Amino acid sequence: MKKIFKFLLSYLLIASPLSAEEVKVFEFTEQEFGTLEVRKVRGADAKTQYFLGSNENGNFLKAVADNAASGLGKEIKIDLNKTPYLNISWKVEKDLKGINERSKKGHDYAARVFVVKKTGATPLSNRAMNYVFSSNNDVNEFNPSPYTKKSIDYVLATTKDHLNEWVTVKVNVKNHFKRFHDLDLNEINGVAIMADTDNSKLTSISYYQNIYFSSE
Repeated sequence: MKKIFKFLLSYLLIASPLSAEEVKVFEFTEQEFGTLEVRKVRGADAKTQYFLGSNENGNFLKAVADNAASGLGKEIKIDLNKTPYLNISWKVEKDLKGINERSKKGHDYAARVFVVKKTGATPLSNRAMNYVFSSNNDVNEFNPSPYTKKSIDYVLATTKDHLNEWVTVKVNVKNHFKRFHDLDLNEINGVAIMADTDNSKLTSISYYQNIYFSSE
């Protein structure tokens, strides 16, 4: 919805250093988590609950959304000429089967990663790619958000193929901003994580791990 889009685009928190080959976006440590304020989307009944954990592949973030919507954002400048690829490892344990994710009433995802580019003076003038772990649609399907054409929903994983399984995905963000927003970008300005169920009133459980940009 429009208020979610405005919330995410204005929710930029902490700058991070850059690397020529790989740029890690989130560490998912206690120290980092303490610096990231969880903000509830205006109008949602509750906040999504976020918890830290670890496994053999490192730290992860668990998101539980029970008729809730809130996100974690980070301000980070990524040089897309050096590291255009966004990499995500994620899992959806409990999905949102049966909703129309392309509609305003069903525009919820158990897992999202937004990539944001500032293109104006206000948050609503900015552009975003919203990479989602869908519960109902197929990989590589896409559509504008039903609330704003300035945010594109793009399916990178689906529980139709992988429910309660870790999935690792990679996408060329530079190419996508050119394809969907007609912007030839040198850098993006922020990344946000969100799990939301405030429209469907359902419950989702998801996990995020190893979110980083790479050169290939």
